[in-house]
Amino acid sequence: MLGLAVTTHLWPRLQADTHGAGRLTKIRAQAVSGRSCRDVAERLGLPERLQAAAPAEVRGPATEQLAHTERVLASVIEAVIGACYLAFGYEETAEAVVEAFQPEIEMALDSPADFKSALQERLARRGALVVYRVTAEEGPPHQRIFEVAAVIGGEEIARGSGRSKKDAEQAAAEAALESLGP
Repeated sequence: MLGLAVTTHLWPRLQADTHGAGRLTKIRAQAVSGRSCRDVAERLGLPERLQAAAPAEVRGPATEQLAHTERVLASVIEAVIGACYLAFGYEETAEAVVEAFQPEIEMALDSPADFKSALQERLARRGALVVYRVTAEEGPPHQRIFEVAAVIGGEEIARGSGRSKKDAEQAAAEAALESLGP
């Protein structure tokens, strides 16, 4: 339902003849990613609601950690969307989904964040590959920050950090693209 609502919203905005279905797929994937779902869930106050709804006997640090993880929040957002679909139907739910995900949709349109693919495509022309290595992990499990190095031909080219390994890899790929120049 989430992907369908966002795709239906994006299709008329993108000129299929100019950009093709591939660009739509990448933009949609970014707009509905786990990170996007987590951001929407946080804006809607879901972590706090999950903690408040937890039975008293299981409340504590573990519950707090779970209520802030990307995977849990993405699953909860998708479950809420599914429940809304069953209760209110497609049209009303799709409208609410697009409204809730509007910042993520605009971000995906304005600045596609698939730096890993862009880096790999550039390196493929040279016959080179990039390897991502986690160099550090800091913070409690629910607020973990990862640092990742982009390594090309055995040489570290750039580093990036983020709230997930994927985010850190994207940041490292972006930095690597910048260091490689045009």
